[in-house]
Amino acid sequence: MRRKPSRRLWSARRTPAALAALVMLFCAGMLLFDVVQVRAGQPAAAWRKGLFDELASRPLDDVWMLAGAATAAALGLWLIVLALTPGLRRRLPLQVPAGRGRTRATLDRDSAAQLLRDATLRVPGVSRARVRVRRHRTRVRADVRFRDPHDVKSEIVAAVRDEQRNRLALAHSPKPRVRARRST
Repeated sequence: MRRKPSRRLWSARRTPAALAALVMLFCAGMLLFDVVQVRAGQPAAAWRKGLFDELASRPLDDVWMLAGAATAAALGLWLIVLALTPGLRRRLPLQVPAGRGRTRATLDRDSAAQLLRDATLRVPGVSRARVRVRRHRTRVRADVRFRDPHDVKSEIVAAVRDEQRNRLALAHSPKPRVRARRST
């Protein structure tokens, strides 16, 4: 059965979106309320008069003006980055079998590292292994108790590739980087 590759899932990011929406709603509501009052013949609110007078009287190179502009720019840039990036970086997408439609599955990087560590420890001669899984690379460090470390290294690479291909079924298998050293 042919499998089609899957892409990384997008995180919902409900909290930052809700906070940004609430702040903008509050600010817009306060300003709209004051504008409606002025249009109805009431005087402008003291906070709005004070704020506009303060903004009109300060020079553009004032420290508070620059700090406010930098803060607003940083928050805007942060929201744009959140909107344009997929998120869920700790999850690795799995392959989706053909004919399964929109089924999406992921595997946590720590779980993948644990499975690859177990596969590494099954190689004869390996006494201890540490595995770190990233998006594009899997780093394996193994301590070899007996046998030649170079021979063990080639077997570890084969075991890790086999584990990634057959048991993990990752959409994009990270390249293994193996370091085998003689245990002391």
